[in-house]
Amino acid sequence: MTTAVAAGGVTTPLGFKAAGVSAGIKVNGGSDLALIVSETAATAAAVFTTNRAQAAPVVVSREHIERAGGLARAIVVNSGCANACTGDEGVSVAQEMTAETARLLGCSAEQVLVASTGVIGVALPIDKIRSGLPAALRALAVDQGSAAARAIMTTDPFPKEASARATIAGREIVVGGMAKGSGMIEPMMATMLAFVTTDASVPRLLLDRALRDVVNDTFNAITVDGECSTNDCVFLLANGASGVQIDDGSYAPFVAALRTVCRELALGIVRGGEGATKLVAVTVTGAATADQARKAAKAIANSPLVKTAIHGGDPNWGRLIAVAGRAGVAFELNRASVAIGPTVLFKDGQPYDENAPRAAEYLSGKDIAVTVHLGVGSEESTVWTCDLSAEYVRINADYRT
Repeated sequence: MTTAVAAGGVTTPLGFKAAGVSAGIKVNGGSDLALIVSETAATAAAVFTTNRAQAAPVVVSREHIERAGGLARAIVVNSGCANACTGDEGVSVAQEMTAETARLLGCSAEQVLVASTGVIGVALPIDKIRSGLPAALRALAVDQGSAAARAIMTTDPFPKEASARATIAGREIVVGGMAKGSGMIEPMMATMLAFVTTDASVPRLLLDRALRDVVNDTFNAITVDGECSTNDCVFLLANGASGVQIDDGSYAPFVAALRTVCRELALGIVRGGEGATKLVAVTVTGAATADQARKAAKAIANSPLVKTAIHGGDPNWGRLIAVAGRAGVAFELNRASVAIGPTVLFKDGQPYDENAPRAAEYLSGKDIAVTVHLGVGSEESTVWTCDLSAEYVRINADYRT
């Protein structure tokens, strides 16, 4: 049983097509409507935002998965408008998006999932969706995965795609995916928008288990700004086109391929964070429990003081210690330590400021690792984040204008 990273995205697995077109939702005329279609009904699993202000497409997609018994033929996605906090009208629009897509594909509306991304509190023009869907249907093709990945972008500086191949009992399966996300990123049991496909055949309960296992240490282990969106979701479709059946015996290699794809997409989101110039891996070790390690790592990764220091190349270990101490987890200062890259700056209650120049030089790079030892146990966790720049402020100050 082997797993290998491969080029491609949502249409790399057998039996999937995609499209990305302009429906006129974005004022700049950019691509803003995407379709992902399975040739046959696929088993579906999903995780959604834990934000209580849930957008209309989240409400509708959650209902559709249950009503369709965990089967889906298609995903329709728009960018440029989140269709969030838009009341009953917004729910009706999301429902009509699925109904119109289903009409064109010849399936039930419940077998269509829907997602939206963009500005909150703005009505989504359903007439533009209606006009754009036939063009998207005509554009559906195996080689249009990249077009779909571009169509779901908002402030993203680049599209995010990934795929992986796994050999199980001498036969190959493929997992592919695409994602968008740049700001308002701290998923908490979901992500910004991510769509993953596989040509393996996976029972619904096992597929749901796999997605939740993988999301926890990929999409749930990233943060750009500590903000949980109203629209976050991850959809996973398994259509069985490879003829390979996943069961408990082949679960591990399948999950390995799924994790490979989701981690690539998750790290791509952080690399493309609004205003980001550095990818930062924050590892907390020496924690009392795994949950406390994750909690401390998230606190450090979300600290504006830590993120701005890293952006400026300042090896300010005091900021890291201060966050660890106020993170609400077990912590022992006299046994704690801080390292930036390979350089130790604080250990067992003592600073090592003579190492600061070496750490500052390390911080001039693009891929940064910081490690904080809490001094109380043996558990650890890694969270990925990015630096905080003036460009992040500019993007978000001007987002609606």
